[in-house]
Amino acid sequence: QVHVVESGGGLGQPGGSLRLACAAPASIFSINAAGWYRQAPGKERELVARITEGGDATYADSVKGRFTISREGARGTVWLQMNSLKPEDTAVYYCNAEKVRYDPFDTVRNADYWGKGTLVTVSP
Repeated sequence: QVHVVESGGGLGQPGGSLRLACAAPASIFSINAAGWYRQAPGKERELVARITEGGDATYADSVKGRFTISREGARGTVWLQMNSLKPEDTAVYYCNAEKVRYDPFDTVRNADYWGKGTLVTVSP
């Protein structure tokens, strides 16, 4: 089973910043489009931000202006820069790779690969 690899979670202060990374595992050459989701205790998983193959980004209203999604490098690591953190941002954050390449010469293919999640806690 293929999982993308999330990192960067932890404890953040209200008003502070954290940056999450979503990296391609060894079995995937690159992530070409992806979304970041989050699930708070007792709530359903929700889409936070998405970046397309062309680099277009969309955001949930609750994070617009505070979070930035980006993708960089040959392997397409997907970043989620989270600024002006609020306690309500506390959740497990998941990355979902929607389009990938399996090798450098492959075409971009549809995918549905999730990570195991990284916990973000925002508290004084």
